[in-house]
Amino acid sequence: MTVTDSVRSALEQEKVESHLNPVGSFDVADHPVPVGREEIWRFTPLKRLRGLHADAPFDARTSKLSWNEPEGVEVDIVTGDRARALRGVSGLVPNTRFAARILDEVEPTVLVDVPADTELDEPLVLEMVGQDVSQTTGGHLVFRFGAHSKAVVVVNHTGSAAVAAVAEIVVGDGADVTFVSIQDWNDDAVHLSHHQTRVGRDATFKHAAISFGGDLVRMDANVTYDGPGGSAELLGLYFADAGQHIEHRIFADHNAPRTKSNAVYKGALQGEKAHTVWVGNVLIRKVAEGIETYEENRNLVLTDGCQADSIPNLEIETGEIEGAGHASATARFDDEQLFYLRSRGVSEKEAQRLVVHGFFNDLIRKVGVASLEERLLTTVEAELAKNVLKEI
Repeated sequence: MTVTDSVRSALEQEKVESHLNPVGSFDVADHPVPVGREEIWRFTPLKRLRGLHADAPFDARTSKLSWNEPEGVEVDIVTGDRARALRGVSGLVPNTRFAARILDEVEPTVLVDVPADTELDEPLVLEMVGQDVSQTTGGHLVFRFGAHSKAVVVVNHTGSAAVAAVAEIVVGDGADVTFVSIQDWNDDAVHLSHHQTRVGRDATFKHAAISFGGDLVRMDANVTYDGPGGSAELLGLYFADAGQHIEHRIFADHNAPRTKSNAVYKGALQGEKAHTVWVGNVLIRKVAEGIETYEENRNLVLTDGCQADSIPNLEIETGEIEGAGHASATARFDDEQLFYLRSRGVSEKEAQRLVVHGFFNDLIRKVGVASLEERLLTTVEAELAKNVLKEI
């Protein structure tokens, strides 16, 4: 599948009427360097991005990429005309400078192909290990899942790096895909990324963004539909420590009738100047009759000195829908839960730990990848151990 110049022109001319998703362009010159006053950048501390949002070079190769090879999957690194033909294959028209620069300047593309009617018997796992945070790099990844295929993909990010990345995901008609991105970087890492997914007719797609490590992590996860009946579940789990900035933004663009989207993001914060941002946006176009959508964000503040920004949005252009809603909450521990546990002889510290585990458990089960459950629970436990939970 390729994107011709005429298709790109049509995509650029199709105006997305969304105040949180400005009109895109493949031309880097159409994207001035952000200054922080722009709506889509106003929460991000630009000075900590090491220039990834502006004009930092993307040619360094300071991260090692490896992967397993489940039967039926093809993974390759392509260059030249073959790579150029994949730019925008998901329908992405960049609305940020860094995404436009990656599509224009980064030569290789990591291409993952799961053919039609193929069912992977184990998750495809890609390991990206950063080795030098002092050099900036950019990456382009494309994941194509053929019609009626079934697959689980896990992308692990570890080590130290300053990386900007664009991941394009094409889910064929009737396919069933789970895509998990884990940001478990060292404390000095900077990660700026955009994930763009096109969900086929009657296809099922689950995207899970899990962020623990890094000095600054920002991920945009966007979904559009390639026909009626497509369903997208957008999940997120994050845990911010002192000084960390973790930012997640989602955009579900209901551009086809009888489609569904459901977003659930949960985060915890502890330590001085821990900062999380969640911005959810759903655009229901005039043609998107009969759709269902819901977005939810919950934040648990564990200590003083933290800040959680949570902004859900719905932009609705037709009233002929099945349902649309959103919810957002930021709070400390539930006093009733703590009282219940304390009254049964559980120490205060252990009671707080159990509440945090309960807060995340349901979401971890929703991710639905059994091999990750123990790892995620262990990581949550390790995060809790970094600070002594204060008495509420």
